[in-house]
Amino acid sequence: MDLSGIISIAGMSGLYKVIAQSKNGIIVESLLDKKRMPAYATHRVSTLEDVSIYSTGDDVPLKDVFQKIYDKEKGGACIDHKKTDSELKEYFKSAFAEYDQDRVYVSDIKKLLMWYNILQKEGLLDKKEENSSDEKAKIPSATETKIPTKVNVKETIAKPVKTASAKVKTQGVRKTGAA
Repeated sequence: MDLSGIISIAGMSGLYKVIAQSKNGIIVESLLDKKRMPAYATHRVSTLEDVSIYSTGDDVPLKDVFQKIYDKEKGGACIDHKKTDSELKEYFKSAFAEYDQDRVYVSDIKKLLMWYNILQKEGLLDKKEENSSDEKAKIPSATETKIPTKVNVKETIAKPVKTASAKVKTQGVRKTGAA
């Protein structure tokens, strides 16, 4: 489950995918309607990787909470975020029992379940094999990069390029009075 590049913008519903960086901010694409728009530095932007949920112990990253819901639903969608408050609390407690009931509000649960359903619909919650840091840091061998072992000297020497010469007026040497 890779949440990198998925953001939430305060004041705007839904989730957005970061497409590119512009001069004044970033270009994002809505996961709901696929419309692109700029997000400026004045917008309050949160990446889903940085979001965590209060629990009875340490704060739990949103990725882990989504994984618990994903396992509970066997990869399917969760309940609608428009259900009653008691139904949402009961469902969330069955999926993530160790959440802090005093600090996690119903509005947070609604937002989290809405985000889960958006990501599930887009197929971004599928379990993909994570690349290990060893594979990323692996330096390819000479046979993988196809480095030539013999170099033809005639091909590597650049031929001089003929250009039109311009006459340049040079200044004369100035003599000083010293002998």
